[in-house]
Formats: sequence, structure tokens, C-alpha cells
Amino acid sequence: MSKRSWFVLPCFVLIISIGSALAQTQNAQTQQTQQTKDQAPEIAGAWTGTWGTYNPAQGTTPPKDICKKLDAKIERKGDVWEAIFEGDCGRPYKYTIKMEGRLVGKVVMFKGTVDLGPKDGGVFDWIGRANDKEFVGFFTSAYYTGTFNLARPKPQVSTQ
Repeated sequence: MSKRSWFVLPCFVLIISIGSALAQTQNAQTQQTQQTKDQAPEIAGAWTGTWGTYNPAQGTTPPKDICKKLDAKIERKGDVWEAIFEGDCGRPYKYTIKMEGRLVGKVVMFKGTVDLGPKDGGVFDWIGRANDKEFVGFFTSAYYTGTFNLARPKPQVSTQ
């Protein structure tokens, strides 16, 4: 090899190394920007809405038993959310449920299993999806299937 070849080869390797380092830096910045952009929506706080049971085999039939009201207060505790669901459906109820959630785009996808006891239907599995304005889900047990739909409560307007 000539002296010029020995000079050109290291220069070529140096140029490739610099280009690779720049590409990695740019990729890291893009990932950091994407993570910042996909911040979890604010799920904690008060929610209100309804829930009802239905038969999925009769998907076009509306839910039969929509109960009066479902209120929830959600709080983040480390890697899980804890929700206190409260309402009245023939009698008052109040359940505390731990929910696993993961960020998918701009929503949090939830899942959970809870035993509400034999008087309230036993073990329930459920999935849900929440963003800043809406929290919807599906639940099922050995006896029931149904949905819930919650939104942020509307601020009460003073009449004074």
C-alpha cells in the first residue's frame, strides 16, 4: 500500500465514526423529545358517571341496569393508581381498587382484578382507558359483564 492509502484509510474511519456519533446523539434527542411529548395524562382526581351491566352476545341491546351514579376518586401511588369507587345501586357501595396502568400514546390503559365479595358478585376483571377528560372501561365476573363511563365532574356554579 502507498503512503497515501495509509493516510486515507484512517481519515475514512474517522469520518464514519463522527457520523455515527452524531446520528446516535440525534436519535437520543429524538427519543427524549418523544418521551417528553407523551407525558401521562392527569388521571388523579375526581370522576363521575354511570355504569351498567349488559350481555355482550346482544351487543346492539343497550345496557339493562344503568345505576344512578358512579363516583371515583383516583390517586397515583408509585407505579399503580388507587381508585375509590362509590355509588348507590339498590344500596350504597364503596370499593377501593388498585389499578395497573401503562402509557400508550396520550392515554393510560388500565387493568385490574378485584374480589368484591360474594354479596357483590365475587371476583371481577376489568380493563379501562383514561385521558384527561374521559375514563371508560369494561368489567366481567362469573355473573356479570358491563361497562362504565366516567368524566370529570362539572364545576358547580354559584347562584349568588
